[in-house]
Amino acid sequence: MSSAPTTASDLTVPLLGGRYHFLLRRLHSLTGLVFGGYLVVHLLINATIAQGGNAYQTQVDKIHDLPFLPVIEWTFIYLPIIYHTVYGVWITLTGQPNVGHYSYRKNWFYFFQRVSAVVIVFFIIFHVFALKYGLFGTNLAFNAHGGALRTVAQHMDVHPVITWLVYPLGILASCYHLANGFWAAGITWGLTVSDSAQKRWGYACAGLFALTFITGLIALVAAARLDPSNVPLGFNAH
Repeated sequence: MSSAPTTASDLTVPLLGGRYHFLLRRLHSLTGLVFGGYLVVHLLINATIAQGGNAYQTQVDKIHDLPFLPVIEWTFIYLPIIYHTVYGVWITLTGQPNVGHYSYRKNWFYFFQRVSAVVIVFFIIFHVFALKYGLFGTNLAFNAHGGALRTVAQHMDVHPVITWLVYPLGILASCYHLANGFWAAGITWGLTVSDSAQKRWGYACAGLFALTFITGLIALVAAARLDPSNVPLGFNAH
C-alpha cells in the first residue's frame, strides 16, 4: 500500500483536457516559486525594522522609486499570485486528503499544505486591502512615502489580535506553504526522484522554513515594539 500523499483529483481533465491540465499544474508550481521569491524578499525587507533608524524607510523607498512600479507589481507579483491562489483553491476543493485513514507523514504534509493555503488566502486579503488600500480604516493603512515606520507602528497598535494572532498565523502558514511547496516542486519537476534525494531536499526545505519563519518573527516583534507616538510621521525614528 503506497505511502505517497494524496493529490487533487483530476476534475480539470474532462473540462480542459489532460494536456492542459498538466500545463496548468506546472504553471501552478512555477507561480509558487514566484510567491516564494516574493515572500523571502518581503520578509527580509520587513526585518530591517529591527535595525532602527532609516533602514526600513530606505528599503521601502528603493521599491517605490522603481520605474513603472504598478506594471512590475502586476506582472511579476499580483498576477502570478492570483493564479496560484485561484488554482490552489481548486486543488483544495477537489483534493481528497486521507490522513484519517493513512496517517503517513507525507499525507499530513499535504493536508497542512491545503490548510495553510486557506489561511494564506484570508491573510492576504486582510494584509493587502488593509495596508495598501486602507479598506479597514486609516490606522491600518500604509504610507510608503516618508512615513513607513510610523504607519507600521499604527497598524500594529490597533488591536492585539492583529499583532499576536493574525500575523503569527499568517507568517507561519506562509513559511510552511513556501517550504513544503518547494519540496513538492522538486518532485513535480523531476529534480528529486529517489528517496534519498527527497530526504536531502527535505532537510534544505526545513532550513528554509526555519530561516523565513525566524525572519518573519524578527520583523513582527520589532514592529510590535514600536510606539506610534514616538515615531513622527514623515521620517523614521532613531
